[in-house]
Amino acid sequence: MRPGHILLGVATAFVETRSPSLEAIGLGKRYGRKPVLEGVSFAVAPGEVYALAGPNGSGKTTLIRILTGLAFPTSGTVRMLSHDLYEGGWAARKALGAVVEAPAAFYPHLTGRQNLEMQAYLSGLANSELRIREVLTRLELLAVADQRVGTYSLGQRQRLGLAAAILHKPRVLILDEPTSGLDPQGITRVHEILAELAWEGTAVLLSTHHLREVSAYADKVGILGGGRLLEEVRLDAKGERYRLRVDNPSMVASFLKSVPGVENVELRTLDVVFEGSPNDALAAVVKEGYQVRFLEPDYFDLYEYYSERVKNA
Repeated sequence: MRPGHILLGVATAFVETRSPSLEAIGLGKRYGRKPVLEGVSFAVAPGEVYALAGPNGSGKTTLIRILTGLAFPTSGTVRMLSHDLYEGGWAARKALGAVVEAPAAFYPHLTGRQNLEMQAYLSGLANSELRIREVLTRLELLAVADQRVGTYSLGQRQRLGLAAAILHKPRVLILDEPTSGLDPQGITRVHEILAELAWEGTAVLLSTHHLREVSAYADKVGILGGGRLLEEVRLDAKGERYRLRVDNPSMVASFLKSVPGVENVELRTLDVVFEGSPNDALAAVVKEGYQVRFLEPDYFDLYEYYSERVKNA
């Protein structure tokens, strides 16, 4: 969880703790002999945003269906708010908000407001009129709230799906491609709302292709490939990085790995990227007689990193 996060608990039967809100433990899924997921494990704490990224066919939607209880794993388990999701996890599911395989399904002959009123009634939500107005305003849907959902654009239905998912102030929010079909303004607004929800203490998990946008507020990114979790990138753990251009990058990369004060050295095409002291690195390289072309800060590009990781998997 990022420093400064504030936990604002909602009225549930659970006591707020530092333990994960959502855990995937050794999840596997097979359809016949075909493995779709193998040994996937990760955790999302209260107030964290966890983004799932991966190419089509990597298992993202299957994983989300398992995490929301819409499918059963072949192996492994899911724990939500310290409850096994499949063994008496009904209480935990009451604190779950989700949109799977968007856009979410609504009654097209009812208005957006009426659809939310029906959901509020089924979930036993108190003071639903005020809460419905709040989420409609937050998702910029108030102007079309009393129009039939059948007349909504794809983007409006997407935002109504998110409004329904957060209506009961869930402690765990799981979304499958929540910005699919949205215009740039809608994409920005959804990302802002997810960041706000995390600051309020909600554990947010989403699958997304908008890696540059999500990297601005996500805590972790899980990169899926071939049904496996290839890597978990902690965005809040990335230190100051620098990019060094020299005449012999492979030799310099090997050399810098032995220099005190220089860490996590890697070769990126023609550049050497490292964390630590740029002065120590520069002085050591020059002393060894290597010709330096430039040294500059290296800003972490999640999309570029993801592309390289998937390509080399």
